[in-house]
Amino acid sequence: MELPRLDQFKRIVIKVGSSLLVDRSLGKVKRDWLHALADDLADLHRRGADVLVVSSGAVALGRSVLGLPAGALKLEDSQASAAVGQIALARIWAEALAERKIVAGQILVTLGDTEERRRYLNARETLERLLAMRAVPVINENDTVATSEIRYGDNDRLAARVATMASADLLILLSDIEGLYDAPPADNPGAKLIPVVARINAEIEAMAGGAASELSRGGMQTKIEAGKIATSGGAHMVIADGRQINPVARIGAGAPCTWFLTPSTPVTARKKWIAGSLVPRGVLHIDDGAARAIIAGASLLPAGVKNVEGDFSRGDCVLIRNGLGGEIGRGLVGFDAPRAARVMGRNSREIAQILGAEERVEMIHRDDMALAGDFSVEG
Repeated sequence: MELPRLDQFKRIVIKVGSSLLVDRSLGKVKRDWLHALADDLADLHRRGADVLVVSSGAVALGRSVLGLPAGALKLEDSQASAAVGQIALARIWAEALAERKIVAGQILVTLGDTEERRRYLNARETLERLLAMRAVPVINENDTVATSEIRYGDNDRLAARVATMASADLLILLSDIEGLYDAPPADNPGAKLIPVVARINAEIEAMAGGAASELSRGGMQTKIEAGKIATSGGAHMVIADGRQINPVARIGAGAPCTWFLTPSTPVTARKKWIAGSLVPRGVLHIDDGAARAIIAGASLLPAGVKNVEGDFSRGDCVLIRNGLGGEIGRGLVGFDAPRAARVMGRNSREIAQILGAEERVEMIHRDDMALAGDFSVEG
């Protein structure tokens, strides 16, 4: 089976773990390693790819600054460490990328930012704007406020959620192992690296092991879970050994790693999710001109909406019906129901004046829309 090439991907999320970034004996960043990775990211950025980084390390850096002992931390100590470490982590990434003429933007997220649709849309639009301006978002879980009940628990799954939210086509998990083995390599000298996983099944899941290091909260099991999230969202995923200098460039040069393949693309996966997994909360009735426009690939603008039904919030799924009442699609609406009713039929230039604030102009963005002709949509 022919493996993908790095140069074929347009939007790449790279996850960096604490054990790679932070020297545990010193509590400091491995600067030589970081700058070599920054060179890799700059190479991807230079060829036109969108690059996003999901970086651990805030707690590890903060606990060193605060002089906290090794071992498990109390929740309040972990949150305090994150508050101190996030400043250092952001500065480190900003400086490394700035030396390569790249602007970094920090984004701190919690579980709700990717699970609750209104916040999901806000975070997604922030990412899109940063990427459009050729910045590199550096993302981490907001450990200063996250608790055990409302956290991802590891940055592997966070990275997979970010990849799906950003419609990335590749997720790279840099780890302290070359990839997925058919048995734990530490206990089995004859264990073999699996170079490609076409589909994650029970056999693949059974190969997952425990946590890899003291600083890492994740192990192979969380990476398999991340693979399920990423591939169902239309992104390929690769697990590779990040301990070497220039780890991303080594993947491109054919270094040993494990590729998890997806048969889908981010766009088709997202549209299938909208079409088949969400309960519609309302209806937008549109005119013939708007119907023709969205069938041709345009977003739905307020000017084309004739009537609004239902009690929905921004980010909810709504049906789109034509002048005859037929469903032509569904999508994630950009306004809550009262605002949608106020701006329907109005020109996009009038929206700020009507609502008293600058708002996004699309009623439903084309990327958040699934047309009935594209997928089998059940009522």
